[in-house]
Amino acid sequence: MRILAVNPGGTSTKISVFDDNREVVKKNITHSQKDLEAFKHVVDQIVFRKDKILKTLAEHDIEVNSIDAVSGRGGLMKPISGGTYPVNDAMVQDLKNAINGEHASNLGAILAKDIGDENDIPSFVVDPVSVDEFQEISRLSGITDLPRASWLHSLNHKAVCRKVAEQIHAKYEDCNFIVAHLGSGNSVVSHRKGKMIDGSGGRTDGPFSPERGGGLPTYPLVKLCYSGKYSEQEMVNKISNIGGMYDYLGTKDMLDIEARVKAGDEKAKLVFDSFVYQVAKEIAMYGASLCGEVDRIIVTGGIGRSQMVIEALKKRVSYLAPVEVVPGEMEMEALALGVLRVMNNQEETKKYE
Repeated sequence: MRILAVNPGGTSTKISVFDDNREVVKKNITHSQKDLEAFKHVVDQIVFRKDKILKTLAEHDIEVNSIDAVSGRGGLMKPISGGTYPVNDAMVQDLKNAINGEHASNLGAILAKDIGDENDIPSFVVDPVSVDEFQEISRLSGITDLPRASWLHSLNHKAVCRKVAEQIHAKYEDCNFIVAHLGSGNSVVSHRKGKMIDGSGGRTDGPFSPERGGGLPTYPLVKLCYSGKYSEQEMVNKISNIGGMYDYLGTKDMLDIEARVKAGDEKAKLVFDSFVYQVAKEIAMYGASLCGEVDRIIVTGGIGRSQMVIEALKKRVSYLAPVEVVPGEMEMEALALGVLRVMNNQEETKKYE
């Protein structure tokens, strides 16, 4: 079974070709800012990106008619449960209309369907960004205007859960996990029997990251927003991409921060220790959502490669459950494996309404 996986990002389009579960082609197609400036909206980039994908396949001697299915990264569509969804017209329409905002991930399903339809092969999305399996008690924030929503690293979360479940000779649907995805942005999520029942991250809450502020003190934040010191866009930037470690230390590079800690930089050590402390507290908090019945704590994302972080985290949370580390991200593999499970009749597809 040959599967093409397509994962559009802000300035790149990652593609992989899998023969069953073996990755035979992997390419990160970069797009210059000049190229992308020609397009007013993200959706206008479809033909541009599709041509790049097809050209890259040809360069690797992959004929499109040798592909059995296309799997695209799911974008900001309606809230749905996790799983594998055939791309249909309703999904494409919602993504083209950007019903939950413009984002490069919106192009994944559209590109998959375009390539699939032109070559008479099926197209799918797997565990898209909009997966929302929160239990109702997880949604209340304390203000009716601000319900808590699930915008998390669902594709990688569910992929690492399935991987660890297999390692302990169990099924994801039978396990309770707490997963901490740590990277430029964080998300910490409790998984109960195959569902993401609660979580934090993105630009709203959770521990700060190399570039995001995470959960901030509410009243001082309101005062800061109305202080006149920053514009609305400057506040959004401060929360989204120039907060966190960058705001304290002037760098988003975890390796640089670790080097400064080892060199005796006391401020860098304080920020590093506080980051680990906040992640550990978040993990422990989600232990309550599972009533303490936790099979494994899983650490993933780019920061999962940091032995300093892992060792420090284990000291604080190993009392709750054994800690497994799946560094980096499994997004491309997850896109292919989700389709494989469906094509091999191991899992049923779901329908996007």
